[in-house]
Amino acid sequence: MAQTATKPTTKPAETALKQTAKVVEKDSRKIADSAKELEHSSYRIEDSADRTTRLAADRTILAAERTYAAWVRTGLFALASGVGARALLTGLMPEWLIRTDASVLIVFSMFCFGAAIWRHVNPGPPPPIPDVRQISRPLLIAVNLFLALVSLAALAGIWA
Repeated sequence: MAQTATKPTTKPAETALKQTAKVVEKDSRKIADSAKELEHSSYRIEDSADRTTRLAADRTILAAERTYAAWVRTGLFALASGVGARALLTGLMPEWLIRTDASVLIVFSMFCFGAAIWRHVNPGPPPPIPDVRQISRPLLIAVNLFLALVSLAALAGIWA
């Protein structure tokens, strides 16, 4: 009789053990699936961060080119103003004042052409590698040197 008394208590213990094993196995699968999903989402976040960094680099390059264009535009305006002042003010004001005004504007135009190159060549800390192609630095330097020579010729023309 002692054996029959222990048999019924063993069955519920085995059933409870099997149920616990199933719950543990189910929870383990959930944890493994969650870990895989977390790994995939971390790759997506990393890819998104890389893309954001590349876009920021593109914006930096385009902003530097807009700054360059603004300096050149200002230099061309100053050059045109200097030449125009010389042509339009002759006879209205003393000649020394007209020449000084035109000279200052033309010298300022040369400064602007130099500042355009300096700002473009020295943008600050290097940005990440952009997707956007940059304008060739030697080409920009050559164009600005030509514009500075034009300004110098205009200056010589005002004083000649």
